[in-house]
Amino acid sequence: MSRIAKKPIIVPKNIKIIIKRKNIYLINNNIKVIYRIHDAVIILYKNNKIYFNINKKYNNAWMYAGTIRSIINNTIIGFIYGFTKKLLLVGIGYKCYIKNNILFLNLGFSYIINYIIPSGIKIKCFNNNEILIEGYDKQLVGKVASEIRYNRPPECYKQGKGIRYFNEIIKIKEHKKKIK
Repeated sequence: MSRIAKKPIIVPKNIKIIIKRKNIYLINNNIKVIYRIHDAVIILYKNNKIYFNINKKYNNAWMYAGTIRSIINNTIIGFIYGFTKKLLLVGIGYKCYIKNNILFLNLGFSYIINYIIPSGIKIKCFNNNEILIEGYDKQLVGKVASEIRYNRPPECYKQGKGIRYFNEIIKIKEHKKKIK
C-alpha cells in the first residue's frame, strides 16, 4: 500500500489546476501540462490541495495513485524551482556549442553530432566542455541528459574520457599487461 499517495499536495496560488473526467491540467504562466489519470485513481481538488483516493475495483490502485501523485508533485516543483542536470565533457578536443536550438557535440569522432533540443528544455554551454540542462519536467530533463551522455559514455580504461554527470565518480581500471 502506497503511503505517499495519502499525503495531499499543496498547490501554490500561481498554478491553476483543472480536473476534467480522467485528465488533470496544470497551468502556470504560458506552460500547460496534461496528464491522463488511470481509472483506479480518484483525484479531488479542494482549498488549494490535491487529494488522492482509489477505486477499490482495482488490485494495484494504491500503486497507481502513488505514481500519479509523484508525477504531479514533481511538475509543481518544476514550475516553481525547475530541475537541472550538469554534464561534463572530459577528453582532449571535446567541445560543445549551441546554434539555432541545436546542440553540436565534437566528441573525437570524424563527424559532429547534432542534437535537436526539445521544447520545454533550455541548454547552456560553458567553457566549451560543460553542459547545463534546465527544464520544468523532471523526466524530460533526465531523458535529455541521458541521450546526450549516450553519444560518448565515460570509459574506465582511458582516464574517464567521455560525457559524465557532474558528480559522477568513474573508477579508472588498469589495462591488461602482456606477459613476456
